Amino acid sequence: MKVIVFGATGMVGQGVLRECLLDPDVERVLVVGRTPTGIQHAKLREVIHADFADFSAIEGEFAGYDACFFCLGVSSVGLKPEEYQRITYDYTLAAARPLARLNPELTFVYVSGQGTDSSEQGRSRWARVKGRTENALLALPFHAYAFRPGYIQPLHGVSSKTRLYSALYRAIAPLYPLLKRLLPGSVTTTEQLGRAMIAVARSGAPARVLASRDINAL
Repeated sequence: MKVIVFGATGMVGQGVLRECLLDPDVERVLVVGRTPTGIQHAKLREVIHADFADFSAIEGEFAGYDACFFCLGVSSVGLKPEEYQRITYDYTLAAARPLARLNPELTFVYVSGQGTDSSEQGRSRWARVKGRTENALLALPFHAYAFRPGYIQPLHGVSSKTRLYSALYRAIAPLYPLLKRLLPGSVTTTEQLGRAMIAVARSGAPARVLASRDINAL
């Protein structure tokens, strides 16, 4: 299996990349990012690209892949609406459209979020934008899936680039087993998320939108 990963320097992307590099079924990983991951691995190739609104200059790199794991994302907190829209919707579709054209059998897994609004009509702006992004992806001519995790616990040295979030994750880590028992449908880990993406790319899934409970069951 040949895989492309976007957002590999973020917390989710770090975890997904780790699982791809460990999985024997994944023979090649292309990371597309604006900064290097700093990882050296025989399977890994990185393409550094500055403009995530336009991938035409590197479009030829996208051909011949079986799966794309799109882990790029930001919190809407403190962002202007147009900036959140640009990063969440525009960047995602800028990558997805050429991938669908070049690889019609490709599996595209998009990391969305719990609470996403598929109707695009709700009160929450971030949820509407995420919903619009999901809907656009699901309409493209490839095999698209939306993952909607709730709380994600980083494992195996994976960390958030935001200091406050990183500190919070470290504080919560000892409590994660309790969270898992109390809220099994709303929590997962970076390891489970990565393993689930690979499983979906390998064999598909019973639904195209998957919550934490579904992710953990894969």
